Amino acid sequence: MNYKQSKILLLFSVLTLVGCNFSQNVVAKPPQQQDLQTKPSILPTQRNTNNSATLLTYKIETYDSQAMGASRTYGVSLPPGYEQNPKQRYPVIFLLHGGHGNPSDWFIQNKGQALKTVEQLYTTGKLPPSIIITPDGNDKRGSSPYRDPEYIDGPNGKVSTAVGDELVKVVQSRYRTINNPDFWAIGGLSSGGWGAMNVGLHNLDRFSILFSHSGYFNDKSGPANSPIFYIKTIPLQAQKRLKIYLDS
Repeated sequence: MNYKQSKILLLFSVLTLVGCNFSQNVVAKPPQQQDLQTKPSILPTQRNTNNSATLLTYKIETYDSQAMGASRTYGVSLPPGYEQNPKQRYPVIFLLHGGHGNPSDWFIQNKGQALKTVEQLYTTGKLPPSIIITPDGNDKRGSSPYRDPEYIDGPNGKVSTAVGDELVKVVQSRYRTINNPDFWAIGGLSSGGWGAMNVGLHNLDRFSILFSHSGYFNDKSGPANSPIFYIKTIPLQAQKRLKIYLDS
């Protein structure tokens, strides 16, 4: 599966998991119980009667990573109306790239084009406005056609900590997020799909929504980074909080 093929699956996985979570945790509450500061609702200014969403943009940002001992980059796309609604807080979706990838892969024209899918979801009201983050998953070896990114804390760098802990804190400090794991999703394609499962399961206080497009689940580094084995070490109560989507 390539990025283009995964576009429609991204629509279904994000819609199924994030939209379902949003519906269960926010919409179902009586109006008097809803927190107006955190409710990720579709705002009137974000609806479009012409059935076309406001075109989304993205940019690449930098942060200092102690875990990696270097500057790291990530892509970010803010939802429509973000600047116009300073009291609004938003869900967060992390998208991890695959082998020989970088933070722009999910956004660019000849690869993921994920923003077109997200625009469709916003337009139809099926996804609440969300902050989209695309981390750099490469370790200290860099990237080449023959190396997958290693989404682990290993000899070539603590990528899992950099993505699942450090970057989460950076995003929380820089943007108006809902700081509740029920509104944080992490997913990816191929090795990024494995990485999403691996990073997500190691950071259950950060994410509760995990999705994988053609990912694998048994890593050569061992059971600690193999979701098919590692999930068995997670307490059953914590497992029940997870919402997971898989396709291949």
